[in-house]
Amino acid sequence: MLPLLKECEARALKLRPKERATLAEHLIASLDTLDDKDNEDLWINEANKRYLQYKKGKIPARSAKSVLRDARSTIT
Repeated sequence: MLPLLKECEARALKLRPKERATLAEHLIASLDTLDDKDNEDLWINEANKRYLQYKKGKIPARSAKSVLRDARSTIT
């Protein structure tokens, strides 16, 4: 992680929950300016990063059933 990014994250985590939520909304909204190609490239990079972490044993494999169950419980 870049030093500036680490500093931003550390400072953001010191905000009150409502302020962090507002900041998160602004950051997420800023991603909507990406075109489809840029968005796809970001997701491909993220998928590759996670795959490498899995292959190195840094993250466990999870069944689709487990992932979907957790996702459903998060949004309900």
